[in-house]
Amino acid sequence: MPDNIPSDNRKAALLSREVTHIDITSFDARPIVSAMEKMSFSSRDLGRATEIYNNMLADKNCTIMLTLAGSTSAGGCMDLYTDLLRYNMVDCVVATGASIVDMDFFEGLGFKHYHAGEQIDDDSLRRLGIDRIYDTYIDEEDLKACDNAITEIADQMPAGVYSSRAFIDKMGRYLRDNGKKENSLVKLAVERNVPIFCPAFSDSSAGFGLVKHQSKRIARKEPYVSIDSVADFRELTEIKIKAGTTGLLMIGGGVPKNFAQDTVVCAEILGQDDVEMHKYAVQITVSDVRDGACSSSTLKEACSWGKVSLVQEQMVFAEATTALPLLASDAYHRGAWRDRPEHRLSSLFNDG
Repeated sequence: MPDNIPSDNRKAALLSREVTHIDITSFDARPIVSAMEKMSFSSRDLGRATEIYNNMLADKNCTIMLTLAGSTSAGGCMDLYTDLLRYNMVDCVVATGASIVDMDFFEGLGFKHYHAGEQIDDDSLRRLGIDRIYDTYIDEEDLKACDNAITEIADQMPAGVYSSRAFIDKMGRYLRDNGKKENSLVKLAVERNVPIFCPAFSDSSAGFGLVKHQSKRIARKEPYVSIDSVADFRELTEIKIKAGTTGLLMIGGGVPKNFAQDTVVCAEILGQDDVEMHKYAVQITVSDVRDGACSSSTLKEACSWGKVSLVQEQMVFAEATTALPLLASDAYHRGAWRDRPEHRLSSLFNDG
């Protein structure tokens, strides 16, 4: 695009093609997943991972934790995650702040993610006020509005220390009253009583918004809202203790994956010596083990820590936006979710 085009027109042109989120209910992936089970390499791994996820759904005693890291929500999987909640296919979410705030809550406010359809240098994007996530664009002004919405929510809350789950619940209630998108994970989580945890909550627009809130309160010598990641860990461990049998569907790795796995060890430290390891575990990731990890340990390694059972675990080394829609569509159309009890785990916490 020529540099002599007025900046307003240039920005509008760059932010003209919205990312369309995939609809797992609109196609039936069962035939292709069944065929992939008979192949080798990552195809066979995905076939087995899908089988394990279907086993989680069929096990009426199993509580399913979804963990999210990376930018798959911005990349087109946002409605997929919402559908997993809508159809009772996950019971708890542990995510990065970016997945929940900069992506889902952001779109819940009416903003969009856009295709980066041409080569343009990032310094030019900076001057235009466009932020880039790989091949996806975001309007910086929209992100600032998201920051300000977080500040507004905090300003309306009584001063005190909250888990990220409790704050995200307030975000969902805010979207119920002010949102522009019906299909929001944060909003639906409130309606379905599904808790969402972001152990590194401040690493997102939530951080900017809360810093602004705290700075204003400190200047006025007033108490303020703060987020307690230890409370996140404690509450998530309480869910594990109550749940008994658990399964993990992990997209990416990092903090969300580790927090969810570590609940077993934490429960033992709290004296729950009979707590079960996570019975089922699937991870879809592009990380590998050459640096001594896999964006947190591989599932087999996690067994040595007493976190994950080896009977039904599967690593899938694939980029999640290509593999996850197949797994989720297969599970949706097989329909084991239709007979699952609703866990409504947010009801464990009396702060609503």
